[in-house]
Amino acid sequence: MKLRSQYERRDSNEYRRTLKLRESPTVMQPEGSSQGGNGLTLNLQPELLVRTPGAGSINPPEAGETRVHISSPAGESGGRSASRRPRAHSHTHSHSHGHTHSHEPEPDPRDADQESGEPSTSFSELRYIFHWVQKSLPFLAILCAKVVIQHALGLAVGVGLFTTFLYVNKNIRTQVFLQGRASRLQCVWLLLFLTFSTLLLYYTFREEMLYYCLIFVNHSAEPLGFWDVLWAVGVTNYVVKFLFMGLKCLILLLPSSLMAYRTRGQWYMLTEEVGQVYQVIAPVPCWFRYLVTYQEMDGFPGITLGILLALLYLILKLLGLYGQWSSLQKTMRVFLSAEHNGAPATKAQCSEAGDVCSICQADFREPRVLLCQHIFCEECIALWLNQEKTCPLCRTVITDKVHRWKDGSTSPYLQVY
Repeated sequence: MKLRSQYERRDSNEYRRTLKLRESPTVMQPEGSSQGGNGLTLNLQPELLVRTPGAGSINPPEAGETRVHISSPAGESGGRSASRRPRAHSHTHSHSHGHTHSHEPEPDPRDADQESGEPSTSFSELRYIFHWVQKSLPFLAILCAKVVIQHALGLAVGVGLFTTFLYVNKNIRTQVFLQGRASRLQCVWLLLFLTFSTLLLYYTFREEMLYYCLIFVNHSAEPLGFWDVLWAVGVTNYVVKFLFMGLKCLILLLPSSLMAYRTRGQWYMLTEEVGQVYQVIAPVPCWFRYLVTYQEMDGFPGITLGILLALLYLILKLLGLYGQWSSLQKTMRVFLSAEHNGAPATKAQCSEAGDVCSICQADFREPRVLLCQHIFCEECIALWLNQEKTCPLCRTVITDKVHRWKDGSTSPYLQVY
């Protein structure tokens, strides 16, 4: 009975001390200093089991945490405390680690983009531009539709002129390449097609009198707006191209007795250079009058600004005309000089080459032997060297320059100023 009363008194004292320390709980707090190493107090999560110091004492459950008290005799306090302490610490560490890992927030992909630096910034800018285009697409479509409806006739004329130019230019180059096998019927068709296209255009816009621009005269007595001048100059530029392409068709129709094939390339080149000079001069009257009568500003400032713009235009036009004139002079020197590619080939050399030209796959006609000892027809190699600098077989450099426009092509450059 005396031992039982001692145990109950000791348990009641420990229960009071536990209630006092519960306000400041700590994980795994030893109580050896107050009890001489007789017990160990651990703070665990509510999910752990509750161990009581004795059979008769019951600890009331708490809402926040559960305290487990482990008592031991004085003699075993050192060993058991040392043995139980790592187990309790490991159990508490594993439980806290698992609890923390289960509630750890997932990394945000936007944080990774921010850490990446410049690529994320570029991606955000592209995404912003994409969203802006996506929102503005309906308005852009409406604006384009309005422009197309308002200028439907002008756009149709422009598309028609451009497709006509591409079609005729391609066919002329094909007929020039065929040389003696060129179709005269095809050349006549191209010439008639260009003629009727030009006449139809001028008849449709006969009130504007666009044909005056061909003779360097302003086609309208009244001042024109910017878009009207631009449209008139563009139409005139294509008409000038058609005129000189018609001249190339006439050269194609000439028989070989009147003009040899080896000299036709020089005529094509000279015709194209003269046509480009004509295209540079044709828009001068229209633009000069528009700039002089510039009416965006009233009074003396408007007149002064118009004169300055006209002078600036003339300076730029003279510079362009000077460059075009230099090109024309070089073409004239090539046209007047007798050009020959290689030396005449002997019959022995032709027989060694098989008496067949590698370009036209026919018998040699006026064969020429090059520096690399390959033999070709004079017309064939002249046509090849109009576009290339090397031998068509071994790629040895034969000439240091290529003369443009000898293949009958026309420049697609549109002179609008």
